[in-house]
Amino acid sequence: MSNLLMSYELLDYNTDMIKESKEKFGKVRLKGIMQKADALNQNGRVYPRDILEREVRNYQKFIVENRALGEADHPESSVVNIKNVSHIVKECYMDDRGVVYGTIELLDTPSGKIIQSLVEAGVKLGISSRGIGSTKKQGDHVIVQEDFQLICFDMVTEPSTTQAFMLPEGRKLGAVSQNLELTRTDKIDRVMNDIITIKRRK
Repeated sequence: MSNLLMSYELLDYNTDMIKESKEKFGKVRLKGIMQKADALNQNGRVYPRDILEREVRNYQKFIVENRALGEADHPESSVVNIKNVSHIVKECYMDDRGVVYGTIELLDTPSGKIIQSLVEAGVKLGISSRGIGSTKKQGDHVIVQEDFQLICFDMVTEPSTTQAFMLPEGRKLGAVSQNLELTRTDKIDRVMNDIITIKRRK
């Protein structure tokens, strides 16, 4: 059994940034921190850097193929539901400190229009990673394990804090649902990325 794992970050934006992105891209784009590696979250969970780095690398395939979609609010599912999609991730990368940054673009979907109305009204929203995997207790910490798979980044309403925080407990998923999001080619790409990583370490 795997857990549905979620982690939150507050997006930093203002009306000038929103206006500028609409003028430049014709859509609202938001940038900010999306996830942090090796950082202890409020519930004591830690995403090791090598695991998060691997998942950010695997996620590039979704960005390149223009299907790095996310939802408004956090569903308790390992599948991105098309009818609730609000945005698409245009960029996602990790810096030298293990901080994951990204750019999202709001879509002209019902959920995307709701998010746009909120940000234009000055409501502070957060970005939240959603993935599946197991965890292991080590002392006072809970460490995310090698089987973690990043699914997407969702838009959520959260308290105004610059620190990441997690849900108290992951939701249990069955063996069938945890494989619904990855296609056969996605799985092959993940294996190839793992092989490349192993060769680089030798």
